[in-house]
Amino acid sequence: MPGFVTCFSDAKKDEIQRATFLSDTTPHNYDESKVKTLSSLEHIRKRTGMYIGRIGTGQHYDDGIYILLKEVIDNAIDEFIMGYGTEVKVAVEGTDVSVRDFGRGIPLGKVVDCVSQINTGAKYNDDVFQFSVGLNGVGTKAVNALSKAFRVRSVREGEFASASFKRGELEKEKKGKIKNEPNGTEVVFAPDPEIFGDARFDEEHIKRRIRLYTYLNAGLTIDYNGTPYVSHGGLLDLVREDVERDAVYPVLHFRDKTTELAFTHTTRYSETYFSFVNGQFTSDGGTHLSAFREGFLKAVNDFTKKKFEGEDVRDGLVGAIAIRLKEPVFESQTKNKLGNTEIRSALVARVKEVVADLLHRHPDIAERLVRKVEETQKLRKELSAVKKLAREKARATSIRVPQLKDCKLHRGRKSNGRSMVFITEGQSAAGSIVSCRDPNTQAIFTLKGKPLNVCELERDAMYKNDELYNLMRALNVEDSADNLRYDRVILATDADVDGLHIRNLLLTFFLRFFEPIVLNGHVWILETPLFRVRNKKKTLYCYSEEERDAAGREIGRNLEITRFKGLGEISPAEFKAFIGDGMRLSPVEVDNRHSVPHLLRFYMGKNTPERRSYIMDRLVVEAGT
Repeated sequence: MPGFVTCFSDAKKDEIQRATFLSDTTPHNYDESKVKTLSSLEHIRKRTGMYIGRIGTGQHYDDGIYILLKEVIDNAIDEFIMGYGTEVKVAVEGTDVSVRDFGRGIPLGKVVDCVSQINTGAKYNDDVFQFSVGLNGVGTKAVNALSKAFRVRSVREGEFASASFKRGELEKEKKGKIKNEPNGTEVVFAPDPEIFGDARFDEEHIKRRIRLYTYLNAGLTIDYNGTPYVSHGGLLDLVREDVERDAVYPVLHFRDKTTELAFTHTTRYSETYFSFVNGQFTSDGGTHLSAFREGFLKAVNDFTKKKFEGEDVRDGLVGAIAIRLKEPVFESQTKNKLGNTEIRSALVARVKEVVADLLHRHPDIAERLVRKVEETQKLRKELSAVKKLAREKARATSIRVPQLKDCKLHRGRKSNGRSMVFITEGQSAAGSIVSCRDPNTQAIFTLKGKPLNVCELERDAMYKNDELYNLMRALNVEDSADNLRYDRVILATDADVDGLHIRNLLLTFFLRFFEPIVLNGHVWILETPLFRVRNKKKTLYCYSEEERDAAGREIGRNLEITRFKGLGEISPAEFKAFIGDGMRLSPVEVDNRHSVPHLLRFYMGKNTPERRSYIMDRLVVEAGT
C-alpha cells in the first residue's frame, strides 16, 4: 500500500510488541578470523540477557533495570542476614539510583575488584557469608558494566575508598580518612540508555520489591525515597496482606533459622504461592516450592488420617515459604528458580512436620481447614459430573471447537513465546483477521455474542454455558490454567460501548476463574486504529482524536477521514499491518490483586443502584467543574 504510515503516540510506543522472523541464507567464510575472545565487560554488554534476563522498558516487574536494582540491594540484604546493619537507604530519581547499607563495608583494598572483576567476592567464603544469594561474583559487576555511570564507596572504621566507572571502565579512585560516618557501602548507578533505551522505573514495581525484602527480613528497615518500610511478622505479614478479607481462617506461621512458612485457605479458585531462597524472590518456584506443596498435602492427610487429593487440599491455598541455603543452585543468573534437587526429600519431611504441628497446636483452625477441604472435595465431585455432561455434549456436536481457527504452533518450546489467540466479536472481524493472519502462530476464536457475566456465579456455570465452555476448550484450560494452549490471549473487540462491555465480561471471566493467566502476563488487549486519515498521496492510521488531528495537519488538503466503528470495517489488507510486526498490544496487569474481588463485584455485580449512583455523582462533579 503506497504511502502507508501508522501514527504512534509517545505514550504507546513502549506497548508495541514486535516479532520479526528473519532468515539469512547469505554464505559466510568460517575461518580463524571469525573466532573472537571477549573480555568479561564486553561479554556482559554484548550478551546482556545471560546476566539480567529480559531488557524491557521498565513496564514489567522483571525488566532489566529492576534486576540491576535487585543485585545491589541483595548485597545490602546479605549484610543484614549476617547480622550487620538494620537499615538500607534506597533512592531513585528518574533513572539515577543510590543504595546505602550500614554493614561492614567492602574491604578498602578490594573495592574496585569487587565491582569490576568477574568471579571476585567474599561470598565464596562461608565464614563471611553463610546464606548469600550472590554466589557467582557477577551481580554488581553486571550492574557496573550496564550503567552509563557507576560509583561505589566503602566506609570502614573512619576510612573510605571510592571508585567511579563509565560503562564498566574505571575512571577514578580515591582513598582517605572520613569522620562521623558509619560503616557500610554506597552504590550509585544509572542504567545505560545504549542498552536499555528509554526504560524508566515504575515506582509500584520498586515498592513491591522493597515490601518483599522487608517481609523476608523481619526487623530490617528499608528507607525508599524517605519512606520507611519494615515488617516484624515476616511471611505472616506477607500472607495477611495478600489474603485480606478472603481468608477462611487466621494465617498460621512458623519461623526458625533456616525455614519460614505461612499459609491460609481463601475463597479463591486458585493456588497462590510466594517462594524465596536467601532473601531472593523465586518467581518461578523450584525445588523448595514443590516440596512445600507436597509436604503440605502429606501433613493434612497425616493429621486427618485420610487420603485427600492434592487439588482438594490446595484449592484456594495461599502459602509462602522462605529457606536459607549455603550453596543454592539457580537455573539462571536472574535466580528465579531453585534447582537444588538434593534438598527435596528433607524439605518435604520438614514442611510436613511443621504444618502438622501447627494444626495440632491450633485445633479450632485445623477444624476450619479440614471443613474447607471437605467442601472442596464435595464440590469437585459435583463439578466432575457437570464437566462430564459438558464434554459428552461437545463430543456429540463436534470433535473440534466450532468457533476456533487454530494455529500450528502452541505454547511451549517450539512456539518460543510467539503463539497467540485473538478473541474477536462477530464473524466480520474474525474474517478480516483470518484472511491476513500468520497460520503458524496466530489463532482466532470467534464469540457468538456477549459472554455470560460470571461475576457472582460458581464454576459449574462455565461448563453449562456453551460459549464459555467452548472458550475453555479452545484455550485448553478446562482442567487447569497451567494447560493454557497459547502464550498470549488477545482480546480483539471493537472500540465502542459494546466492545468495551465484551472486554470487561471476558476480563471478569479470567480474573474470577483463571486469575493466574492474567497474573502471569498472558492476557493482552489489541490496540486497533480508530481513524483513517488519507488523501491520494498518503494514508495515516490513528489511535486517538489527538493523533487524528495531528495527521490532518500533516496531510493538509483534500482529506478523507474515516471513523472505524468496528474491526469488521477494516479490510484484510489493512488489518495485516495491525497484527503483524508492528502490532500494538497493551498488557492486562493487576496492580493490587487484593482489590480484584471488590472491583469485580462493584463494576460487574448485581449492585446496579450503587453503580448508577456512583456514575451520577461523577457526572455532577464533572459538570460542576
